[in-house]
Amino acid sequence: MKSIAPLLMALLPTTALAQTYVVDPEAGNSTFDAVFDAPLGERIHAVSSALACAVDYDAKSGTVKGSCSVPLVSIMVDNEPTKTEHFQQWSTNKKSEPKDCKFEANLDGVKLGVLQANKSVPFTADVPFIICGRARTGGGKEKLVGKALLLPAGSDGEKTTVRVQATVAKFNREKYGIGPAFTEGWLARVQQLAKVVAPEGTIELRLFAHPKEEASAKK
Repeated sequence: MKSIAPLLMALLPTTALAQTYVVDPEAGNSTFDAVFDAPLGERIHAVSSALACAVDYDAKSGTVKGSCSVPLVSIMVDNEPTKTEHFQQWSTNKKSEPKDCKFEANLDGVKLGVLQANKSVPFTADVPFIICGRARTGGGKEKLVGKALLLPAGSDGEKTTVRVQATVAKFNREKYGIGPAFTEGWLARVQQLAKVVAPEGTIELRLFAHPKEEASAKK
């Protein structure tokens, strides 16, 4: 009798084995959305659709390892060039070029859970962020809360897709040295801006990831 192992392997979903997933920054459907709302000041909205991710997913343990990033120059603030330029200065502290700066999240052993076709899986993870090469003051992490959904090829397009929605609440930009107080030339305006620009905000992430080989083949 022939071994049935090859048949069983063929019937297993792609998530049964270790798999590398990528998010294409040029696709335009994955988004970074941050809102900083000051009760006595402005509501600042920063957005980007240039997210890039490369993560290894281990279906046996349900964990992922890798990283995601957003180039600073891709982030638009309130759709205004002047505000966007100011945000770039605050992020780099005017000590480096905006094109060399990224917002990064390092995913190392994050427990995502076992992905199942067309079933949303909730997850929570503590994730270290690096912004323009700077870690959070004190080495703390951000709490990421979200859900992941596996969509087999053919159910929502030609590619196998993992759709991830996640939120980082109470993200404090000042813990990463982002703001006028940390930027040369802005010190005289710090007091004036104190109540206008909120230090704490919420980041929403929406990602569409595909198996690396499928993403490469479809380009």
